[in-house]
Amino acid sequence: MFAPGLTLIAMLLPAASAFAQTGQEVVVQRAGSQKPSVGAAQNFTGSVRVDGPFKGTAPARVSGGTVTFEPGARTAWHTHPLGQILIVMAGAGLVQHWGGAIQDIHQGDVVWIPPGVKHWHGATPTTGMTHVAISEALDGKTVDWLEHVTDEQYRR
Repeated sequence: MFAPGLTLIAMLLPAASAFAQTGQEVVVQRAGSQKPSVGAAQNFTGSVRVDGPFKGTAPARVSGGTVTFEPGARTAWHTHPLGQILIVMAGAGLVQHWGGAIQDIHQGDVVWIPPGVKHWHGATPTTGMTHVAISEALDGKTVDWLEHVTDEQYRR
């Protein structure tokens, strides 16, 4: 069995090799070089900030960003056509798939959400959380947003 970090590396190797095959130069995106954006109200509840969004150059399909949730903030229910990896960088959060129990997540945890699984994630009611979210696009699409997580669903 692989350690979580090795599993993450194994999942990202195909994207990394796609970059290597293009013959392009390595690109460094400097921290703070992009203006943060606010999480859209139709996709999030509460105060959410997205920093450093990134997207691979074709033929790579990888994209993502660093997402910070203030206490009580969360995503709406959503799915990813090729799945999603979350790497919790700070704080404490929650994640749940449709019909499953809410799970606690903490700094250093790596979360794998399989393709097509309806889920949400965000901060706890009392503690903020920052994670790096990584997804791949299928036919140009990385996410399908669904309905908001109700307060009742969040507080279970």
